[in-house]
Amino acid sequence: MSGPAQIDPLILDEAAEWLMRLGEGNLSSEELRQWQQWRTSSLECERAWRRAERLLGSLGSLGSLGSLGGLPVDLALSSLDRPASPQRRAMLARLAALLALAPASWLGWQLNERQGWSADFHSPIGQRRQLTLLDGSQVTLNTDTSIDVAFDGQQRLVRLLRGEILLRSAADIQVPARPLRVSTAQGRLQALGTVFSVREDAGMTRLAVLEGRVQIELSGRVQATPSVVMAGQQCTFSASAIGALGTTDSSRIAWTEGMLVADRMPMGEFAAELARYRPGIVRCDPAVAQVRVSGAFPLDDSQRALNMLGQTYPVQVTSRLGGYWVTIAPV
Repeated sequence: MSGPAQIDPLILDEAAEWLMRLGEGNLSSEELRQWQQWRTSSLECERAWRRAERLLGSLGSLGSLGSLGGLPVDLALSSLDRPASPQRRAMLARLAALLALAPASWLGWQLNERQGWSADFHSPIGQRRQLTLLDGSQVTLNTDTSIDVAFDGQQRLVRLLRGEILLRSAADIQVPARPLRVSTAQGRLQALGTVFSVREDAGMTRLAVLEGRVQIELSGRVQATPSVVMAGQQCTFSASAIGALGTTDSSRIAWTEGMLVADRMPMGEFAAELARYRPGIVRCDPAVAQVRVSGAFPLDDSQRALNMLGQTYPVQVTSRLGGYWVTIAPV
């Protein structure tokens, strides 16, 4: 199978420059007209711009990548606000280089590896998915989540590849009963007649137990006795250590009902959480990052949640690039 047709590197440079300028905002009507004129000037320009749009949308959903062609994501994004900076020039060069790659190579590989499109089950960004396993256990996948499921004669295993799940365990009909387990990169969780949520984020696993008990075995060290987390408790653990136990409640799984419940949550943390449910990028200005947010916000309509934020708190929410780029800043 032949790959996508090559695009002139000069046109890719132009697409990268327009992407940066639109991301910076404040373009005049004449500049917007020039962009539209450039985009429609040839089929090759249109193809280059569509590739730029796909790249931008994918970068927003690949926050865990940590870098953009060697440039840290935070630095890359902040460089858009400094048009004459060396960082901006570096960002521009890397954008052009990434655009030059065929989507089926760099972008296709990253999406497959990071989003888990080869997994048994996957939920897209902004959507949830409910599954009933062969034993009757129920699994709800949160936004952008991938799992594998493997049942054999020794165990019932759910592998969380990325994202977050809520699991309601069922008794095994096989005799003797097989243990029901959830594995992450940091360890293995065994359900002991329970309802619990598991989220893998930034090299850590977050566990919240709503009913029953969950046993934790870490992947990075041998434990004489596995730790047990009881109903109403939550914790975060790495491959080698389990953090302090905290208290959890039903608001921890409000996402299953399509809601984000905040109780004096810092604005920066709120923005990062909401960003999980929409394609693109949500940036929070450091000047308002510590403003405390409380309330229930709809996840199935993240734009409405952003509007509620702007109506309730002293912030201005602006959108660029068709909603791909959102900034929360002081009024």
